Amino acid sequence: MAPTTQLMFVIFTFFSFFLCATIDAQLSPSFYRKTCPKLQGIVRKTMAQALYTEKRMGASILRLFFHDCFVNGCDGSILLVDTPTFTGEQGALPNKNSVRGFNVINTIKTNVEKACNATVSCADILALAARDGTVLLGGPSWTVSLGRRDSTTANLTAANTDLPPPFANLDKLISMFAAKGLNATEMTALSGAHTIGLGRCVTFRAHIYNDTDIDKDFATLRKATCPFSGGDANLAPIDLRTPNKFDNRYYQNLRLRRGLFHSDQELFNGGSQDGLVESYSINGRRFARDFAAAMIKMGNISPLTGSHGEIRLNCSVVNN
Repeated sequence: MAPTTQLMFVIFTFFSFFLCATIDAQLSPSFYRKTCPKLQGIVRKTMAQALYTEKRMGASILRLFFHDCFVNGCDGSILLVDTPTFTGEQGALPNKNSVRGFNVINTIKTNVEKACNATVSCADILALAARDGTVLLGGPSWTVSLGRRDSTTANLTAANTDLPPPFANLDKLISMFAAKGLNATEMTALSGAHTIGLGRCVTFRAHIYNDTDIDKDFATLRKATCPFSGGDANLAPIDLRTPNKFDNRYYQNLRLRRGLFHSDQELFNGGSQDGLVESYSINGRRFARDFAAAMIKMGNISPLTGSHGEIRLNCSVVNN
């Protein structure tokens, strides 16, 4: 081989490798088009069955995805259970006794494994399930890019520090989302996920008993099932009017000072997000559009791709 030909071959090989590595590290909506073509249909069908049994599950899966992505990226780490030799994230303060839906993700995984064994990650299943649960409750759809791989580790410390708490003020919320690459608009749009689901008394007690930025009648209503002491696990709808419908009433509630959590009402309390809350409360289409875009961006936080991580056979534990 002539020197010039050898040089061209080396250059071609280098760029081919570089191109493959770049592509390998990217997520794609068509990632499983050939290897698991029935994937999205399986996820949608299983989620529909889960919501038929319990409407709340849509909110639970959406929250599970959020809590996964905010801790070391969207890698399925929150799905890992504690073992005698492994400590996961489920015992972190923001997750303990509150994150749920693991049984649904495990059921989807079982169904997917029957169609295409050892092919689809639990992280991708969670991303699709969060989207489908939202759609099935009347919310917007978005294109989910796929190709995430599953983490073999978890981060309890980060789960305790990186997840926005229900008592956070606006500056804290903005900074915590910014740390994940999400701006204030995206933070306010993603907070609209609280248009569905339930909250535990312990997470909103301080707001209804101590805060002044709350409608008095609403506070009285919530106190009926959330006593000053005790009843920590008692549940209340985050959106009083349509807790099982994904709409823009969450923002309408904020304008009426009926946010269930302190962090909710901070979005409409004389601060920088008041105007956006007003807009979303009037323009449901704008909220839906911004929410979908923010979910896409959140779903792209630090995914494991290529040869990193693994494809778990059981979402609850790492492979042997």
